Amino acid sequence: MKGIVFTEFLELVEDKFGLDVLDKIIEESALASGGIYTAVGTYEFSEMLSLLTHLSAHTKISIDDLLLVYAEHFFSVLADSYPGLIDKYDDPIELLSSIENHIHIEVRKIYPDAELPTFEILEKTDSHLVMIYKSSRAMYNFGLGLMNKTFEHYNCNASILLEKIKADGTEVKFSITKT
Repeated sequence: MKGIVFTEFLELVEDKFGLDVLDKIIEESALASGGIYTAVGTYEFSEMLSLLTHLSAHTKISIDDLLLVYAEHFFSVLADSYPGLIDKYDDPIELLSSIENHIHIEVRKIYPDAELPTFEILEKTDSHLVMIYKSSRAMYNFGLGLMNKTFEHYNCNASILLEKIKADGTEVKFSITKT
């Protein structure tokens, strides 16, 4: 997993929950990296899972809800750092339907060894999108949070339903309707 995901997560934890909580979850997680990350480095997903698990224990917020909050933060980072990825689109459905064929290609130019989820488009109209998310990391709630922020960015509302195709969350169907 790319370091930017870790550096931004730690920044979010410090901002939302304080330096004491950040120090505790790093210490409790017994990370191979020691909790020292660079944005361009690559780290084991197990470290993120450990950080999330310990943060959830300290805050009494579910991992799914923490991923939603983190995704909202991360969307802002992407929008500020890489405005060309988002500003190219005039509509949230267009942006979301381009994840696989444009956005992930651009991400791989910046981070060639990034391990990204895949998104398969099943249906697309001007107001409706159905896609399948696949990732061994099962961070579909992170994806959901990014989708929510995408609609907010375009001052639109949406109904986003998710259905786990695989019980472990490694394959999820998103049905998105712009309202």
